[in-house]
Amino acid sequence: MALAKPYPRALTIAGSDSSGGAGIQADLKTFAALGAYGTSVITAITAQNTFGVQQVMVVAPDMIEAQCAAVMSDIRIDAVKIGMLADIDSIRTVAQSLQQYHLPFTVLDPVMVATSGSALSIENTVQIMKHLLMPLADILTPNLFELSIMTHKPIATTDKEMLEQGQILLDEGCHAVLVKGGHRNNSEDAADWLMERDNEPVCFKSLRIHTSHTHGTGCTLSAAIAALRPQHENLANTVAAAKSYVHGAIEAGQHWHLGHGYGPLAHFWRIRHD
Repeated sequence: MALAKPYPRALTIAGSDSSGGAGIQADLKTFAALGAYGTSVITAITAQNTFGVQQVMVVAPDMIEAQCAAVMSDIRIDAVKIGMLADIDSIRTVAQSLQQYHLPFTVLDPVMVATSGSALSIENTVQIMKHLLMPLADILTPNLFELSIMTHKPIATTDKEMLEQGQILLDEGCHAVLVKGGHRNNSEDAADWLMERDNEPVCFKSLRIHTSHTHGTGCTLSAAIAALRPQHENLANTVAAAKSYVHGAIEAGQHWHLGHGYGPLAHFWRIRHD
């Protein structure tokens, strides 16, 4: 039976996580859980588990370009989430594809990766990301560490500092930024701030869940925003719905103990398992 309304089609451009908790795997689970059809462009292959990343292999730029062209030229994409782009060539390739195909909504999760392990590599990558990708994104979703790197400021410890650093990105050409405060350990609440150019900042607070099993939280939130944006009338409502989903996924997954390190979220927590 045909659907009365076409379901959203979402694209994730990110790295593969062999443990399934983050990256492409987490994004596709999130898309499915939120009623969107998921497609993917793999930018890097990682060997990782709940303890961390052991090895990274970057996908060649021509293969990234070919994946983008194959998906974007054939399937109507309503929203795209961009995650791990491990080097400058990957960033340039993705930016060129976005400019060519003009997708309606883009979430940029500025994952900080240096395949060489050097701070200089991260700095160069971030500057190219800000120059080429930030103007094409409808919203950025940095955590406090990523925000600090992008603004050259100390890691924010207060709401005031979070807002000040978010404003720097808006002044530099960002359309909207969701400043994620989950890594602040000085509060019982986890507070995120949505900042848009033409609207007052909106604070989203939720009770902090004291668990170490949060692997893939950032990937999941940005993917949820991409999946839900076509289903909501504005960005604030979209973020609220995405945060509600992620909070539930963290809460449901806190007792999983999958692996021996930092476990993943329960992406399908809304589906009852008898």
